[in-house]
Amino acid sequence: MSSPERYPVRVMVTDVWDHVPLSVDDATTVSQLKRDALRTALRQAEVHEPDYVVKFRGARVFDESISLGTLGARSDSPFIVLPARRQPVR
Repeated sequence: MSSPERYPVRVMVTDVWDHVPLSVDDATTVSQLKRDALRTALRQAEVHEPDYVVKFRGARVFDESISLGTLGARSDSPFIVLPARRQPVR
């Protein structure tokens, strides 16, 4: 049995203004992508994930249990992880 084909995606985490490259497959869920990107970018083992949302192709992904394959992600697809609440401008 062969393992699922993995491909790279780019995730911009706005809290640190950094792109996180991740290797995913079509079965990876949006919530897994968000968790991995936040842990990598923020360098923390535990992050309060409900405080963040994911955008793909400019639109918020409301159902984070959906797989990336179902969402239509491909190699080098860009995602954005940003705070769920707007941040005050200083």
